Amino acid sequence: MERTIYADGLSRDEVEDSLKLFDAHDIVVRNGRSWKCPVYVQRTPPCRDACPSSEDIRGYLTNIAQADYFGKGMEQVLDEAWHTITDKNPLPAVHGRICPHPCETGCNRKHKEDGAVAINNMERFIGDHGLKRNLQLKRISDEAKGKKVAVIGSGPSGLSAAYQMARRGYQVTMFESFEKAGGMLRYGIPNYRLPEAVLDGEIQKILDLGVELKCNTKIGVDISFEKIREDYDAVYLAMGAHKGANMGVDGEDSANVFTAASFLNRVNSGAQVDIGRRVVVVGGGDSAVDAARVSLRMHQLMEDEKHHLDANDEAKIEAAVEEEIATEETVSNKAMVDAARASKRKSKYSEVIMLYRRTREEMPAISHDVDDALTEGVRIEYLVAPVGFETDGGRATAIKCIRMALGEPDKSGRRRPVPIEGSEFSVAVDTVLVGIGQTPDLAGGLEALANKWGWVDANNVQATSQQGIFAGGDVLGLGISTKAVGQGRIAARAMDAYLTGKEYRKPNMGTPVKVTDLRLDYYKPAARNEEGQIDLDDAITGFGEIKQTISTQQAINEASRCLSCGLCNVCDQCRVYCPQETIHRDKKRPKGTVMFTDYTGCTGCHVCFEACPTGYIQMGMGF
Repeated sequence: MERTIYADGLSRDEVEDSLKLFDAHDIVVRNGRSWKCPVYVQRTPPCRDACPSSEDIRGYLTNIAQADYFGKGMEQVLDEAWHTITDKNPLPAVHGRICPHPCETGCNRKHKEDGAVAINNMERFIGDHGLKRNLQLKRISDEAKGKKVAVIGSGPSGLSAAYQMARRGYQVTMFESFEKAGGMLRYGIPNYRLPEAVLDGEIQKILDLGVELKCNTKIGVDISFEKIREDYDAVYLAMGAHKGANMGVDGEDSANVFTAASFLNRVNSGAQVDIGRRVVVVGGGDSAVDAARVSLRMHQLMEDEKHHLDANDEAKIEAAVEEEIATEETVSNKAMVDAARASKRKSKYSEVIMLYRRTREEMPAISHDVDDALTEGVRIEYLVAPVGFETDGGRATAIKCIRMALGEPDKSGRRRPVPIEGSEFSVAVDTVLVGIGQTPDLAGGLEALANKWGWVDANNVQATSQQGIFAGGDVLGLGISTKAVGQGRIAARAMDAYLTGKEYRKPNMGTPVKVTDLRLDYYKPAARNEEGQIDLDDAITGFGEIKQTISTQQAINEASRCLSCGLCNVCDQCRVYCPQETIHRDKKRPKGTVMFTDYTGCTGCHVCFEACPTGYIQMGMGF
């Protein structure tokens, strides 16, 4: 017979999604306390709620953790994990290296002493597995839709949109102004963080779906925007924000003052850049940190090339470094010792200084990258702001600064830096790199789409004010790469709806599982499986990748740390403790539905609800 379905604190979408997993007689849910019986409701895990790409993190982690239980081989579950991730994000090996992993901030395991699940390490491992196995991206439809889509820009958002449209059967062309595809992934992130081979490998998988790529094609120069609008049924704008922002101070137009964005672009493009011995980097964001760390490596390479230090010279420098450290206060922390050695060693060659107008606490850059920069020998001067340059012959010889104090919070929530009167000073420079922000370059017919601040506006399904034109990624405002990927996927679904005469609405993810919904005491302590890192001296003497992918065994161990928030983890607690023995299990049922209740014997005692560690079992009234 039919029953009305409700749930305590759950959205209708959550309940309806769960109903798809069960037959009608399996579900009994209503409000009330007395005579409740259990209902099994898949709920949104906090990791997925926090992921800008909306990846099914719980899904692939629990699939790996439960491989033996369901009789699956490790290669099979890793293949499945790759396909689970790439359903939402076609660049797992890339983002496993560069994403600041907000998913881990959301992870409920962070409330235990052993810390959040190392989701980022897992994504990198699974992404690398896909590259090694040459796994191919799956199509949603083999039917050609007969309509053409243009994607302007081939950064993370453009690649995501192109992939999602191609797998739906659309003819997709990507227009890229640079020599190669990748956008900021290629031209803004150094190789020691993201090797070119990894990026190339994942881009190729997207192109293998039939996406056409036209590089060295600048809108308004090589093709007009009007022509694109005429030739294509829908357009996705994903040009990014490659133009570095200026400080607006005297002397900034000096020949040796560059934006961090242009500097990283030139280095990643293979251009020769002479930066001299002292580099000052202005800013506290990711591009500023990357520019500083790249400068350290360039210094090392230039010194080796200029002086060809032989073994005796190197030994003398090393001995001098160790002697200086030995005469200072003893430091027990290995990381601090490494940092001291790096700083002393680099000072023998050159110096890289970052100037940031707030404190470390307010720095927007990824925290562990700042830690790495300090360890490698970058010096950061906090509460310092540039006010101009001393110049000679068209070149900056020093950067003029003033010290700052933190005042009241501004619109960003960070305390506003306030100049301290009479605290001016200057720092001699050979090169200055300005990394205080970036903006889009909207030209060639795209100017009409710019708002008064120079960005493009789009609604929550990435549609602009112009029909058939969608936009996402940094052209809307600076953000992390996974957010750009998520916007590309949403835009693809919206473009698909637009081209088929339908309406698209973003799905309701529901309320994420809270830590108070779990039984944390059930989960035994288990240390995080951290990625390895090459030796510090090797790290700063080249552009080889610093971090190392975890091993298969580490991945298996890490997957088992997932709490499976809001989904059955086949722990068997409900069945073991049921007084009426009315809860049963059947491994042949779909994952998440293995446990089920015989409601004819259930008395609504709540024991199963209280025993469930994952918050999966909810209670509803019986007949």
